[in-house]
Amino acid sequence: MTVGISISHGVPSTRSALTIANLGKHLAHVLSGSEWREVAHLFDGRLYTPVYTPPQQAGRIAALLRKAAASRAMGPEWAQLAHLLGGAADRAARAGQDWVWD
Repeated sequence: MTVGISISHGVPSTRSALTIANLGKHLAHVLSGSEWREVAHLFDGRLYTPVYTPPQQAGRIAALLRKAAASRAMGPEWAQLAHLLGGAADRAARAGQDWVWD
């Protein structure tokens, strides 16, 4: 059974937990160790929903996802997903709202 995860602030459809974990594998390779630790709780394959990420933390995650998306080591499909999620995190941060994964 595939678990669908809804992500707030503009992610148009649910994403499977497997897709999120696979993105995490790519993020782990392009981010530094300390950067990875900042996002690992979402992408390490052990996600328990719901997750409420405060606006300031969502802004930091947005920056890290965009950094990863811009890496040459990131495949285009994974870069696109990282950019999409980064945009959602940024919108939550700018609105002063929790970024919610449910």
